[in-house]
Amino acid sequence: MQGRLTILAVCLSLYPSAVSAAEPAAERGERAMLTRHFTPPTFSPQAYDNVWKLWDGGLKEKPANYAQAFRDYYGMHESPYPNNGYPMGFREATGLFNRKLLASDCLLCHAGSILGKSYVGLPNTALDMDSLFADLTGADGMPRKTPFVFTNVRGTTEAGSMAVWLLEMRDPDLKLRSPRLNLELKPHLCEDAPAWWLLKKKKTMYHTGGSDARSVRSLMQFMMSPLNGPLVFRKEEATFADIQQYLLSLTPPRYPFPIDRELAKKGEALFGESCARCHGTYGEKWTYPNKIVALDEIGTDPTRYHGISAAFGEYYNRSWFAQERSGWLVDEYAARQSPGYQAPPLDGLWATAPYFHNGSAPTVADVLNSKTRPKIFTRSYRTDEAAYDKGKLGWKVEVLPRGADAKMTDHARRKIYDTTLPGRGNGGHTYGDHFTDEQRRAVIEYLKTL
Repeated sequence: MQGRLTILAVCLSLYPSAVSAAEPAAERGERAMLTRHFTPPTFSPQAYDNVWKLWDGGLKEKPANYAQAFRDYYGMHESPYPNNGYPMGFREATGLFNRKLLASDCLLCHAGSILGKSYVGLPNTALDMDSLFADLTGADGMPRKTPFVFTNVRGTTEAGSMAVWLLEMRDPDLKLRSPRLNLELKPHLCEDAPAWWLLKKKKTMYHTGGSDARSVRSLMQFMMSPLNGPLVFRKEEATFADIQQYLLSLTPPRYPFPIDRELAKKGEALFGESCARCHGTYGEKWTYPNKIVALDEIGTDPTRYHGISAAFGEYYNRSWFAQERSGWLVDEYAARQSPGYQAPPLDGLWATAPYFHNGSAPTVADVLNSKTRPKIFTRSYRTDEAAYDKGKLGWKVEVLPRGADAKMTDHARRKIYDTTLPGRGNGGHTYGDHFTDEQRRAVIEYLKTL
């Protein structure tokens, strides 16, 4: 028996593809997501070790619990998988000449924590990406800046702008080009990433629903580092097909505190009357209408909608990204213009504060009552239980009398959410304004069950 097992092991080692094919795609995708990076490494471990010298406050010595201090300062989270002590979103990598470096990965924005526990696929709503990249670049002895603003307000990113900026450097076949194109990059999109587990219900994705949710190549846009050539994209497409299956397998964390089931049942009825037509129904026989709500109806900040230009869409549709699957008249996975914003599914809503596409509503209570939304506020950017508001379902905030002071550092300024600034408006979505306070509490109680 031992001999037959040995022979089998040798045969399998000679044909590793057979083993890989037998492994479920979602498991292959999970392994790729948690163990690999898809953009070349850019920072040295020494920059990570010494960047504290650039922090606000003028520290005289390295913090004792440095890993925690680093995560808190930049809004990153402890890794629940083996990662050599680095936070989710960073990993050790090997660069040129076998040099040890650090690479960033998808989990920088698409993994977060709630009540002190980390989850892959939960949006990172604490991240200050601009400070992170500028400081590490400075700690490596280069100019302390980013090529454009990556973050205007902490917890959001300029993800759409980054896609535009990266594609401006590429020909349609993804070869590098010079000079760069002008695809009308806009600087104030302020995007709060959607939860990955919502993708399984969607036919279209991104805030405007402008991309087909079946597209694998669309997920690969942020591989467009100048150091990645066209062959890398073709090589990794199968890997991202597996990663897509992993994303589709994710499920949200359940609300961990007691729920008033009687009140939640009343809230379910109210939700069905006022919210389900856009956000769907829940339970074993769930429905989701995949509805794009026109701008003049939804009324939320239009900057993200207008921030991706027609010029970008046309060029994207000429590129490799949109040639994934050919249709009768047009490529089926081409980017499309939508009339507004996509009303998302609400699975795991309790864990995904803040709300709206720009994170301008700190709690669900604010979503359901436009009159209570704070105009200018800040929060701790911690994600423990003390930072969470169970009654309002979202983050506790401190309302401020005025916006950022001109003397503040950029890092301190980005902690202040000022809804009077471009891309940060908190108006619109007034569908809950007609609820009484008791009805609003009932709807919130129901939303805890999703």
